[in-house]
Amino acid sequence: MPEGDTVYKTATLQNEALAGATLTGFDLRVPKFATADLTGEIVHEVVSRGKHLLHRIGAFTLHTHLKMEGAWRTYPPGAPWRRPAYQARAVLTTADVVSVGFELGVTELIRREDEHTVVGHLGPDLLGPDWDPALAVSRLAATPGEPIFIAALDQRNLAGIGNVYANELCFLRGVLPTRPVSTVELEPFVDLAERMLQANKQRWTRSTTGDLRPGRTSWVYGRRGRPCRRCGTRLLGGELGRDLQERTVTWCPRCQT
Repeated sequence: MPEGDTVYKTATLQNEALAGATLTGFDLRVPKFATADLTGEIVHEVVSRGKHLLHRIGAFTLHTHLKMEGAWRTYPPGAPWRRPAYQARAVLTTADVVSVGFELGVTELIRREDEHTVVGHLGPDLLGPDWDPALAVSRLAATPGEPIFIAALDQRNLAGIGNVYANELCFLRGVLPTRPVSTVELEPFVDLAERMLQANKQRWTRSTTGDLRPGRTSWVYGRRGRPCRRCGTRLLGGELGRDLQERTVTWCPRCQT
C-alpha cells in the first residue's frame, strides 16, 4: 500500500494537471456513482490527507484511496493509456488532459461539506499544512501497551505512515517493533517520522538511508535474512498486526532492543 509521501506526490501532480480547469468529461466506473456527472464543473484543487486523495470539484469531492494497486495517471487527450481500460475507476477529462484513476481501492463522490465523514478520523497528517507533533505524540501515548510498530501504522495516530516507514522508524530509533509504546521516546520518534516523509515527498524513489541506488534505499524493510547495514547481524522477520491484519516486520536483533 502506498505511503503518505507517494500519495502526497500523486496529489501534487494531479493538482498541477487539473486545478483551475473545467471538466469536459467525468466518468466514475463504479456502480454506485456510475450516473454521476460533474461535466462543466471546475476542479478547484487536489489534495492529500494521509493516504487519501481528495479531488475538490465544484461543490463535490471525489474521494479515492489507492490501497495496494491503485494509481492516478495523466495523458494528453487521445493518447493511449498505459494500463488496461478495464482497470479504470475514474476518468476526469479537461481540454488539455485526461486523468485516469486505475484500480482504486476506494472511489466515492461526496459533498464537500461531508469530507469529515471519510477523513475526519485521521490523526495529524505528517505532510499536511496543519501538522501537529504534540497531538501525534498524545495520540500514540493513548495506547501505552500497544507495540510501537502497530501504533505507528494506526492512521488515527499518524496519517501517512505505512509498512515501510514503520519498519525503518523502529530500526533508526533502535527499538524492537514489539516494544510497548510506553517504553519508547515518542517525541524523537514522531520528529523522525515527519522528517523522513518530508525528505521523500517530492521523489518517486523512496530512501530512508540517503542512498538512492537500487538495493540501498532501506535499512531493514525488504531485507529479511540479509546482514544489518550497521552491525552485520542477520536481520530477522515475521508478521505483526491487529484485527487479523498482519504486516511484515523486519528488525536487527542487535541494533534494536
